[in-house]
Amino acid sequence: MTDEAVGHYCQMYVMDHNGPKAQIHLAHTDHPLWFAQVSDAVAYLHDPERDAEIRAVYVSDMGAAPSWGAPGVDNWIDADAASYVIESQRKGGMEVPEAIPFGTRKEAEAFIAKKGGRLVSLADIPDSYVRAPAMPGAAEVDGAQSGGAMPAAHARM
Repeated sequence: MTDEAVGHYCQMYVMDHNGPKAQIHLAHTDHPLWFAQVSDAVAYLHDPERDAEIRAVYVSDMGAAPSWGAPGVDNWIDADAASYVIESQRKGGMEVPEAIPFGTRKEAEAFIAKKGGRLVSLADIPDSYVRAPAMPGAAEVDGAQSGGAMPAAHARM
């Protein structure tokens, strides 16, 4: 990650935001998609319209981060191997709820003892936690809203 990395959704400099970051590597592309907060990357993974083949997903290990304001540049871990804290008092880089990754369950539990929240795996992060409800007027397909949901960070901006 360099100072020039911009968030996939927000097109803002990733390093200008506090908290954990994420990167998603797609097949047939040379550069990763960057995310100013992990919740946005999870929303991308949950997106039913995404058709790109994902090769790898990495997140900041906040147990190895120097601080919340400096999540680190070389402490990336495989997103599937991380332990996540959701519903804590800490907000993400876009000042909305964040899925905070840790390299170990013990580090995640220590964080929960200080800042609250609950422990989940990447697969168990609820879609409703990372994606805002569909916008009013969105088309209804098979009884469900579609076409209007976006990452929660950007729906609340």
